[in-house]
Amino acid sequence: MNVAVGGQGAAVVLLHGFPQTHYMWRHVAQKLASDHTVIVPDLRGYGASGKPAADDPNTYSKRTMASDVVVIAHELGFEHFGLIGHDRGALVAVRAGLDHPTVVDYLGILDVLPTLDTWGVLHGVNAKVAWHLYLMAQPVGLPEKMIAAVAPEFFGSFLDAWDPTGATFSAQERDYYVNSSIAAIDSIVADYRATASIDLDMDAADREREAQLTMPVGVISQDWGSQLGFDASALWRAWAPDLTYQATTSGHFMAEENPDEITGFITGLGSRAPHAKR
Repeated sequence: MNVAVGGQGAAVVLLHGFPQTHYMWRHVAQKLASDHTVIVPDLRGYGASGKPAADDPNTYSKRTMASDVVVIAHELGFEHFGLIGHDRGALVAVRAGLDHPTVVDYLGILDVLPTLDTWGVLHGVNAKVAWHLYLMAQPVGLPEKMIAAVAPEFFGSFLDAWDPTGATFSAQERDYYVNSSIAAIDSIVADYRATASIDLDMDAADREREAQLTMPVGVISQDWGSQLGFDASALWRAWAPDLTYQATTSGHFMAEENPDEITGFITGLGSRAPHAKR
């Protein structure tokens, strides 16, 4: 696992989304480091972390990826920590909160829904906004070949479409994200494929047993609900009774577009955690 660590104080782990790496947290991490130990890994299968072959359904399950995070923190001397995830990293963070409730002091979610609810709100033509979920859910072989054939355009399209200002990334930063993703096609697809299979099964089992996130949870998101016809706050509250929800006018890449907003979101959330180390 490739992990950046800095600062001192209570531990907070920041998990990146797609199609990115730990580098997306650079601005927020610097702001938090004055009074936090900031732990910022590349998720397995991304960036400079290992990319094991998906020979087993568990290899890229969010349960396995959440366990990676817990082990990293333990190896760095932290038995519990705040956990913030963006996009794919948020799905890992949610699984960590469900599987390791005594380890996660507080949980921050940026611009995503739980796996079970994501599939539940995608209906009709409006589901085209998540077309890549359906592509990468297909059996092994075809999605990887299709993406590899147009990889720069494929990964670049998300960086462009999800950045409403068009100014969040420099040309060099955009190239870095695209090239990092090109080097990880098989593992990125495996991560997404898990979300249409083993991760979905785990969420369904948790819903059946009425499992909840017991720590303070904060969600900050674009208003996808108005487009797709759902109440994001209500969906999240079913999983997290101690929830705060706020909408943002920033685009998907909010940690880079507006790092002050996201830093404030994280510090506010941390202040709600009664057992967080100070």
